[in-house]
Amino acid sequence: MPTPPPTGPLVTRATLAGQLRELGVRPGDILLTHTSLSSLGWVSGGAVAVVRALLDVLGPAGTLVVPTQTGDLSDPAVWRNPPVPEEWWETLRATMPAYDPLVSPSLGVGVVPEIVRTWPGALRSAHPQTSFAAVGPRAAQIVEGHAPDCRLGERSPLARLEELGARVLLLGAGYDTCTSFHLAEYRIPSPLVKVGRPGPAGWEVVTEVSISSDRFDELGHDFERDVPVVVRGSVGGADVRLFPVADAVAYARRWLALHRSREDEI
Repeated sequence: MPTPPPTGPLVTRATLAGQLRELGVRPGDILLTHTSLSSLGWVSGGAVAVVRALLDVLGPAGTLVVPTQTGDLSDPAVWRNPPVPEEWWETLRATMPAYDPLVSPSLGVGVVPEIVRTWPGALRSAHPQTSFAAVGPRAAQIVEGHAPDCRLGERSPLARLEELGARVLLLGAGYDTCTSFHLAEYRIPSPLVKVGRPGPAGWEVVTEVSISSDRFDELGHDFERDVPVVVRGSVGGADVRLFPVADAVAYARRWLALHRSREDEI
C-alpha cells in the first residue's frame, strides 16, 4: 500500500519565526511553551526547526521553558494506559530507575520538549515526575529549587514563571495541556494524596496536593471568553494562543473554586 502524501502546509524555521513574531512573541520574553508538532503541518527540520525558530524570536535575552514530565516514574498500581497485572507491581517498584535530570526522557508532552531537554545549555528541574527544562539566561532562576514534594505548586517553576512575568504559548496544543492552571490548584482547598515513585534510596511515598487536568478545556474556554488577554493566531497549520501565566493562574483559581468538585480530583 503506497504511503500517503504529506499534509501541509509546508513550514520552515524562517516562516515559523515570522509568524511567531506576528503573534506577538518578543525578544527577551520568558515563554512556557506547550506544543503539538503534528498540528503545524510539514515542518522542514522537524522539532529541531521548531526549537530554533522559538529561540530565534526570543533572542539571546529570552528564555524558552517546556514541561519535561516523567509520568512513567510512578506507582504501577495507578497506571491506566495500559494497566499492568497486579502481580507485576512489586517487581516494577523495586526495579524502576530513579529520576535523573540528565537522562530520564520526558513522556506524554510531545517531541519538542525532548529536543529542548537535550539542547546545549539546557537546565532541568529536580522533581522526579513533573520537571521543566529551560534554555536561556533565566533558566537557572526558573528551574532551581523545584521541591520533591511540590509537583506544580509554590515551590515549582510555575510559581517562578508567574513572578517573572512569563507568558504561555499554546503552539497547536489545547488548554488541557496548560500546566499553569495546576498552580491554581495549590491555592484553593484541595485534598492531599499519597504519591509513589522511585527514589535514590528505593521506592518512596510522598504526600502531595491532588491535581487533575480534567475540565481544563472548559476552564480555558471560559478564560479566553472572560479575560481579554489571550492573543490568538496561526503558526503553520496550528491554532496558537499566547497569554500571561499570572492571568491564567488568577482566573483558574476563581474558576476551580466555583466549578470543581472533589470527584473531579485525583
